[in-house]
Amino acid sequence: MDTDSDSLKYKRVLLKLSGEALMGNKQFGIDTKTVEAICGQVIEIKKLGAEVAIVVGGGNIFRGLAASERGMDRVTGDNMGMLATVINSLAMMDTLEQMGAYTRVMSAMNLESFAEPYIKRRAIRHMEKGRLVILAGGTGNPFFSTDTAASLRAMEVDADLMIKATNVDGVYSGDPRTDSNAKLIQSISFMDVLKLDLRVMDLTAISLLKDNNIPVRVVSMHEAGILKRVLCGEEIGTLIS
Repeated sequence: MDTDSDSLKYKRVLLKLSGEALMGNKQFGIDTKTVEAICGQVIEIKKLGAEVAIVVGGGNIFRGLAASERGMDRVTGDNMGMLATVINSLAMMDTLEQMGAYTRVMSAMNLESFAEPYIKRRAIRHMEKGRLVILAGGTGNPFFSTDTAASLRAMEVDADLMIKATNVDGVYSGDPRTDSNAKLIQSISFMDVLKLDLRVMDLTAISLLKDNNIPVRVVSMHEAGILKRVLCGEEIGTLIS
């Protein structure tokens, strides 16, 4: 396989990682070996010539919605959740830079001591210059998930594809953990995701991607070489388009 951008089906990609993807086998927090494995895959597609932006969730540290269900003010909980995404983003930045990559963490919140403010044109310029851009802080507003933030950023940076990398290898007809008859759905439309109320992403995120015609490939982040395979056009996981 060619190791240049001509071998890529998608040149500019937004990678959405769940916070849980950074936990490895832990129940909480960040597993160093898991982060190293994920960052190794990111470096691999970067070397192929891909322009990469990353949005990472914060559920491995704090979930604002879950806290609000236990009585915490929703805005306070969501603000804490957005700060959790910054912690994860800095962890990824450090690991990527130890591996030799140039990175920029850009935050939707004002955190100028350790992250640039998110500005669309600056983010695109960083990507064009070959830097890995990590977009922290969600949308900067409460009541919006990091899936919605990823969809918004994918639109803003004009991504060819959004990859939603989770702990599951695609979208299933039911919960594969509890339903032995659940089948992997290889391809599905945004409208059918909405109609069937499949909880692969929240409805706001799906609607944004549908309206702006940005396809999503749902894969497991724990498969070796998965990002390279997706960017080179292999039909794996679930395509939502």
